Formats: sequence, structure tokens, C-alpha cells
Amino acid sequence: MLNDDGYAYAKASWIIGKSFLGKRFNQLSGLHTLSELDRLVFPDSYRELPGRELLVDLERRIEQRAIRQILSIVKSYTHPHKLLVRMIKGYEHSDLKKCFTHISCGKYDVPALSDIGRFRNIRFDLYPDFPAMLKKTEYENLLGEDIKHIKQGMDLTAIETKLDFYYYQGLIEGLSQLFIEEDRHAAARLITDEIRLRNCLWALRLRTYYNKSESEIKKYLLDFKLNRNIYQRSESLSAEAKTSLDFHLDLRKNWAGWRWEKFLNPSEGTLDWKVDPRHFQNAASQYLYHHVYHNFHSSPVSVSAIYCFIKLKQFEEDMLTSIAEGLALGMDSSGVFKMLEVA
Repeated sequence: MLNDDGYAYAKASWIIGKSFLGKRFNQLSGLHTLSELDRLVFPDSYRELPGRELLVDLERRIEQRAIRQILSIVKSYTHPHKLLVRMIKGYEHSDLKKCFTHISCGKYDVPALSDIGRFRNIRFDLYPDFPAMLKKTEYENLLGEDIKHIKQGMDLTAIETKLDFYYYQGLIEGLSQLFIEEDRHAAARLITDEIRLRNCLWALRLRTYYNKSESEIKKYLLDFKLNRNIYQRSESLSAEAKTSLDFHLDLRKNWAGWRWEKFLNPSEGTLDWKVDPRHFQNAASQYLYHHVYHNFHSSPVSVSAIYCFIKLKQFEEDMLTSIAEGLALGMDSSGVFKMLEVA
């Protein structure tokens, strides 16, 4: 009889086989309208709706399908691992940031929220009363006085950094509870790379879009002390981001030899080159996707494999949402792939 890991992996493999990843990816090429995407993704339940209304509805269904499939796998466990539960609660984490952004933009209607069932703790029905929403939740003490002062026009960078640190800290604590090397190895490498790349992207964004100083940027970088059983080498997860602060944003040769240099926008044929954070983000996402896909298949019957499954479903969700938004703007799916650097 299969144990929890074996049953979860078998079920996850079946879902991935029917997802728009790997062999089915090519089915997404050549799409020109939202209706075509809707009929491809939801052949038995597509909707006949006008453009903007269809976009909102389709994005909502794409997200909820991914969440349902993720929940179906995690619920396969008698006692779900903390690492996997934290990943599900990442949706609640994102919803909270979405609420903060709504207020900072002067919007007081409730934003679209994810349905994660029994894993939800925040009282979103009490929005926009943040102290009441977060009362007796893990976020109440974390945010403290911050939640009482969120208002229109507020810079949310410090609050988002605090939330991100808490989320990734939860993932690392989940890793520390996995005592079998096969369970832990792939997920540990992927999570630490994700944090490194998140730091680099934040550094690029804060310099490019907000003209933040070096001292300000360092306050928004995430770093963690990793237990030896999580990662064999003792190294900073913010080191590459800090190193990048010494490089000129408009001088390509300065970046030669940097660890993540290959994710920078190309300079060939460009007279006025400047770092493009969006290009870096897309290239980093592709790097993580390929490593997650490989590790899902190479580390079966492990918690790491289910971590990879959740990440793959989230990658698919992001890709389908990006295609939907591109189609709504008059692009075709091939144009979206080119913009996202999808090979």
C-alpha cells in the first residue's frame, strides 16, 4: 500500500500530466482570443462573456482551479507537512498584501480573494478594519502598529518586506522539520535560490523605479540563518543582491562575472543599455521553473516532490494569467511568450 508521500506523488503526477506544462505546453501557442484560451483550459465549462468581464472571470477560475488541485494533494496527507501548509497559506499572504495595496490606492472595495478553505485564518470579511481582520492570527503581533496606519498613498515596501520575511521564514522552519535527506534536499536548494533571486530583483526594482539608496535597499533584503541540515554551506542569501549595488545600472561591463549575470537583458545592438528588472524577473522565473520541473520528476515519493508540484501549478497559473492579460490587450499567445522569455 502506498504511504502518504507515494499516494500524493501518484495523484500529483496525474494532475501535472494534464496541466499545460511539459508536453502540453505547445497547445498554448497560436491563441488569438480570450475565448480560445477559455475553451482550451475549461473545455466543459467555458463562459460566453464580453471581453473585460471574461478576463476577470477567467483569471479567477484559473487561480481557483490551481488552488483546488493543490489542496487535493495536501489533503492526501494524514498530517500535512508544515512546509506544504505554509505554501498554501502563501495565498492568504498574497491576499493580505493585495488588501494593503487596495487601501494605498484609495480603494475600499474588497479585492478578489483566494479560497483556501480551512487553511485561512484572516477575517477578510471585516476589511478594511485591519486590526479586526488580523486579531488572534499569526499576523497580529507581526505587524503590530503598522496595520493601524495604512492609508492612501503610503509606501508599503517596509510592510511587504516584513510579510515576505515571515513567509520565507515559515518555509525554512518547515524545511528544518524534514529529517530525511530526500525529503529536504531539492526543496532546500529551490527555496534558497528563490530567496536569493527575490533579493536581487528587489534591489534592481528599488534602484531603477524608486531611486532608493544603498542603505535603504539593504533594509529590504531578506537573509536567514540556515540550520546545517538545511543547507551545507554557510552563505548569505542576500550576498549577490548586495554585490549588485556596486554596479552601475547603465554600464553592462560592470556586471561581468556576477552570479546571476545571465538573467540580465542583452546588450548586443543596444546603444543605451540599462538594467531591465522585468527581463531579470522573467529570466529568473524560467530558471526556477526548469529546476522545479526537473526535481519533481527526479525526486519522487518525497515532500520535495510535492513542494515542486505546488510550484509547478503556481507557474502554470501565472503563465495562463499572463496569456489571458496579453490576449485582452490584443496580443497573441506567441507575443506573450516572447515578452516572458518563455522558450
